[in-house]
Amino acid sequence: MPSILSVSQVSKTYASGHKALDHVDLDIRKGEIFALLGPNGAGKTTLISIICGIVTPSSGTILVDGHDAVRSPREARSRIGLVPQEIAVDMFSTVAATLRFSRGLFGKAPDPAHLDQVLKDLSLWDKRDSQIRELSGGMKRRVMIAKALSHEPDILFLDEPTAGVDVSLRRDMWKMIGGLRERGVTIILTTHYIEEAEEMADRVGVIDKGQLLLVENKSELMKKLGKREMDISLSEPMGVIPADLADWHLTLEDEGHRLRYVFDAQAERTGIPSLLRRLTDLGIGFTDLDTSKSSLEDIFVDLVEQPQEAAA
Repeated sequence: MPSILSVSQVSKTYASGHKALDHVDLDIRKGEIFALLGPNGAGKTTLISIICGIVTPSSGTILVDGHDAVRSPREARSRIGLVPQEIAVDMFSTVAATLRFSRGLFGKAPDPAHLDQVLKDLSLWDKRDSQIRELSGGMKRRVMIAKALSHEPDILFLDEPTAGVDVSLRRDMWKMIGGLRERGVTIILTTHYIEEAEEMADRVGVIDKGQLLLVENKSELMKKLGKREMDISLSEPMGVIPADLADWHLTLEDEGHRLRYVFDAQAERTGIPSLLRRLTDLGIGFTDLDTSKSSLEDIFVDLVEQPQEAAA
């Protein structure tokens, strides 16, 4: 699948000396949903701001559907819709007027039917003639999303779009994203709700301290880095783990009522059969076994807690 967005060796160092981005390379495929994960201050918003022409990179190139974002910012930006974290609109304008104005800024001909549909999709139809200052925080967030979609962008950036919003908006948003994807829109999101990335994304990128640690298909990432856990419910509580079980690096949970074993499900040998035999040999009874796989959140936490050299 061809790339609609290509970031090559992009760095950003501010006048203070702070390096927000360090030689980032990233290719986004047309029509995919890409989740960019990272802790606060990792460089997510800086990267989005550079791609959208809000911040100038210190070095590197950005191509948006073949257009250089630095040399041809208008052509590049016209293909992008951005939903920033901050609510930035004319509070005295009506909802409908805000969408019409935003569409006109990108040189698009009037299309009332498109704007009406956007309003309906985001449950804003009944508020179309209201001034934005009269709306609740959640409704203002909906207006920001509608504004980003007003000019029918090929790429939609969602920077922490559901942070602090109600469940209803989150549900409407993900439904809308599914529809956009079906129409071929490329969606790039940053989120602290990792379960959303796990549910929606095709690929995941993890960024920390300005460096892109990895980019991977979500399913492959889960397969390669995901671990499995086995909880062993004990017949009798255990005070300490016997030295004879040291080879399995077990942990004691639930006030001694449960042993936890973390293992690599992709390994040739998981160690489970030998562990169960050893428990039997030691006379340690157990009543139940329960296994679960690690989530994308577990993988993310593991990655950003690694030393930078090891992660890179």
